[in-house]
Amino acid sequence: MTDPAPLSLSGQRLAAVYELTCPDDQAETRARDICLEQTVEFPEDLIPRQEIRDQIVGRIASIETFGPDRHRAVIEYPIEAAGEEFPQLINLLFGNISIKPGVRLVRFELPPSMLNSYRGPRFGQSGLRRRLGARPGPLVCTAIKPMGLGPEELADLTYRLALGGIDLIKDDHGLADQPFCRFAPRVQLCSAAVQRANSQTGGNCVYVPNVTGPTQLILPRAHLAKQAGAGGLLFLPGLAGLDTMRWLADQDDLCLPILAHPAFQGPYTMRGDEGISHGALYGQLNRLAGADAVIFPNFGGRFSFTPEQCRDLVDGCTCAMGHLPTVFPVPAGGMRVERVPELYEFYGDDCILLVGGDLHRHGSDLTENCRRLIEMVKMVRMGTGLDV
Repeated sequence: MTDPAPLSLSGQRLAAVYELTCPDDQAETRARDICLEQTVEFPEDLIPRQEIRDQIVGRIASIETFGPDRHRAVIEYPIEAAGEEFPQLINLLFGNISIKPGVRLVRFELPPSMLNSYRGPRFGQSGLRRRLGARPGPLVCTAIKPMGLGPEELADLTYRLALGGIDLIKDDHGLADQPFCRFAPRVQLCSAAVQRANSQTGGNCVYVPNVTGPTQLILPRAHLAKQAGAGGLLFLPGLAGLDTMRWLADQDDLCLPILAHPAFQGPYTMRGDEGISHGALYGQLNRLAGADAVIFPNFGGRFSFTPEQCRDLVDGCTCAMGHLPTVFPVPAGGMRVERVPELYEFYGDDCILLVGGDLHRHGSDLTENCRRLIEMVKMVRMGTGLDV
């Protein structure tokens, strides 16, 4: 048997930050377990070669205690362990240890050599704002619903919303290709409705259909949407995969903004001592996967996110990540029109406010309801002394 070729890695490492819930005297043991589990997944004393121990196995950079039985460990992995594939990067960051209790991935940092292999968001905040020709301040989004309406009814709804000055009108995430509302006619009719409204108002409203579906149908649906005149794509990476969204964002012949929806991702973030932080999942991973805007449940709505979790999510959307642009946080989930001042105080200019069903609560004239919402956003900005 010939001697194996020696390992010759670059020496570059990515860093992952984990929070560990365990007794103080177990913190280093738990961190060391992560180093092994996420790389060799092999008993340390049986590793056959020293160079594997030195170059492949994760390395503890630091451990600090920040509360009773709470510890923050920074672990560094060789970039070669991720290869050049996004799924393997996710596996390296939070693969087997996602099945272990008391471990939470809270942040990660990739060296430029890795970040440069990801295109990331095609538009980001500034590109999407330019594409929409939008006014300063928060953008405004809504969803067409409820499920059960047919394509013609949804197109009529879309037309009235667009007339009211909404920036983005998205499919509700539950609209797919149901017998009562087929994908193709819905997208064609709603796209035409927005174009008709824009021709009357001079606006730049865009319709954003949900193209999530069986893998083999995602790209055909996206191309149909573009041909029909849709201005963006809604995608549910929790259902169809983060790497599938990355692949969709990288299609040069599509070149459409992508809004990521959080359906099916909740269990990753719900427990504070396990899973993935809001900033790492909804922010950093979605940015790597090409999302230009990230929808999430705002605090005080129908869901249980806290203000602290929402701030962490915004930080993940906007923190420095090499060449990747910042992306829009999109607070949603039962948002009421009267909360606009509170939302503006919390999120500022660089967000997209998603108000859905509540737009229908303020009178029968939906177009006028939208205009009042847009005016409220402008007035809130004026109250801060900012130009509008």
